[in-house]
Amino acid sequence: MSAKENLIRIKKKLPASVQLIAVSKTYPVSTILETYNAGHNVYGENKVQELTEKYYALPKDIQWHLIGHLQSNKVKYIAPFVTLIHSVDSIKLLEEIDKQANKNHRVINCLLQIYIAKEETKFGLSFEEAEALLTSDAFNKFTNCNVIGLMGMATNTENQEQIRNEFRSLKNFFDRLKKKHNKISILSMGMSSDYMIAIEEGSTMIRVGSTIFGNRS
Repeated sequence: MSAKENLIRIKKKLPASVQLIAVSKTYPVSTILETYNAGHNVYGENKVQELTEKYYALPKDIQWHLIGHLQSNKVKYIAPFVTLIHSVDSIKLLEEIDKQANKNHRVINCLLQIYIAKEETKFGLSFEEAEALLTSDAFNKFTNCNVIGLMGMATNTENQEQIRNEFRSLKNFFDRLKKKHNKISILSMGMSSDYMIAIEEGSTMIRVGSTIFGNRS
């Protein structure tokens, strides 16, 4: 199947409450255009340099999400245009996002990345660290960044029950936070290998790449 056909097939299965982020990392501009011309305009990239290059090469009504680990010194390159940053894992990073957003006369929406996997290679805050961040004096002084939800990645495993439990724990935490923080509305969890489980467990945003675009070389 073509990327366009895969995109249409996935979208038909999605509940109206779930937004699809097409993860376009490593795929060429021509492949992205195929899905853009089919009506999709929300894409996710892992690396700042690749994201920036594609922003300048592609139509300007595309919404770009940064979904990979973000270093503070790279924020300035995406601050003029990024729609949503999924991977905020420290107050230091939020401070830089707020600073660069202010310079660009923008408010940048962000998600806190929560560590739910049984893997040391993944980043993220614990539930306790996320709550402490959201109630800190430093956070309350920010004017140009909005934390509007959470993002989490499950363990890369064949054990579906483990994946389900990890997503469920994040959804329970998300529900608790929503009661205290009225801006929290997005729960980004689920990728090509596990997005159906994520949706069943309450995800509102999924990040799908290879299932749309094909295997990465």
